[in-house]
Amino acid sequence: MNGIRNGWGLAVLLGGSGLLIVATLVGRWSNDPTDPLLRLDIAVGVLAWLLTPLLVWWPVRGTAALTVLAMLSPAVTPPATMGALQVARRPNRAAAIAVSVGGIGAHAVQGAWRQNGGMSYGWWLALVTVAYGALLGWGLWARAREALIRTLEERAQRAEAEQGRRVAEARMLERRRIAREMHDVLAHRLSLLATFAGAMEFRPDAPPEQMSRAAGVVRSGVHQALDELREVINLLREDDTGNGVHPQPVLADVPRLVAESRAAGTEVLLREAVDEPAEAPPTVARTAYRVVQEGLTNARKHAAGQTVRVTVSGGPGAGLDVDVRNRLAVAGTLPSGGAGLAGLTERVHLAGGTLDHQQTEGEFRLHASIPWPA
Repeated sequence: MNGIRNGWGLAVLLGGSGLLIVATLVGRWSNDPTDPLLRLDIAVGVLAWLLTPLLVWWPVRGTAALTVLAMLSPAVTPPATMGALQVARRPNRAAAIAVSVGGIGAHAVQGAWRQNGGMSYGWWLALVTVAYGALLGWGLWARAREALIRTLEERAQRAEAEQGRRVAEARMLERRRIAREMHDVLAHRLSLLATFAGAMEFRPDAPPEQMSRAAGVVRSGVHQALDELREVINLLREDDTGNGVHPQPVLADVPRLVAESRAAGTEVLLREAVDEPAEAPPTVARTAYRVVQEGLTNARKHAAGQTVRVTVSGGPGAGLDVDVRNRLAVAGTLPSGGAGLAGLTERVHLAGGTLDHQQTEGEFRLHASIPWPA
C-alpha cells in the first residue's frame, strides 16, 4: 500500500478500477441490453469507483463498504476484490480472513437475486469462493515475501555494521601490535645507545680512542635501530604464509641479545636448559626472546650496574620458563614509558602463557611461563 500513496499510484488505482467497472457493465449490457437493472449497475458502479480511494487511506473500511455494495451489483466486484487483496497484504491476518469471508457472503447474496450469465448458482458461488481464496493466499504470500525481504535487508545491514566493527577492531589490534613490536625492538636498542651516550657525557676526559669507539658504537646502534624499525614494518606487512623478508627471532638469538647487553657494560649471567631449542614453535620462541629483551632493557633503565641473571628452561610438553632477575638500584635510572610490561603481558597472554613481575627482597623478578605443545 505504501507504493500507491503518491499521486501516480492513486491515478493508476482509479484508472484500473474504472476500466474493470466499465468492462463489467459493457459485458452485462451486451448480453441483455433491456436489463432493467442496468441503471442500478451504472449508479452503483460510479459510487464504487468514487469509493476506490478509500482503499489507499482506510483499506479495511473501504473494502467493507465496497463489499456491502457488491450485494447489489456485479459492477462492484472489481474494486471489492482489489480491496480484499490489499487487506490480505496487511499485518492483520484476522481482518484479511474476515474481509474474504464477507466478500464471499456478499456475492452469495448478489447471486441469489441476480442472474450470472447462465452459470448455475452453485458453480458460480464455488468460483467466487476459489477467487477470494486465491486473493487471500496471494496477499498473505506477498506479505510474507515483503517481511522476508525486510528481514534479509536488516540482516545485511547488521552484517555490514558487524563487518565495520570487526574492521575497526582489527585496526585497533594492528595498532597495538605495531606499538608492541616497536617497543620491544627499539626500546632495547635505544637503551644500549643511552648507556654509551651516558658514558661519553660523564667521562669527557676519556682517551680519544675510547670516545671514538663509543661514538662508533652509538652511530652503529642508530643504524641498527633504523634497520630494526624497517624490519618491524616489513614484518607487519607479511602475508599469512609467513614468508617475510626478515626472520623472526628464535631461541638461538638469546645469546646474541645477552652479548649486546654485556658489550654495553651490563653483567649478564645466562643459563640455558632447553630441550630441542631448534624445535620451539615460532610463537613460543619469539615470545621468550621478547621477555628476555624486555628484562634486559628494564635492568639497564632501572638498575644500571647491577648483575642480571637470565634463565631459560623447558622443552616440548613441559612448556618454556623464562626468568630474568636483577638487584634494585635507587639512582641512575633512565626514563621509561611504562608501557613495556603491559604490552609484554598481552603478548604472553596471546601465546597462552602467564607473566609475573614483582619486587621482593631488594630484587626485581620477571617470570614468564609459555606453553610448548609436545
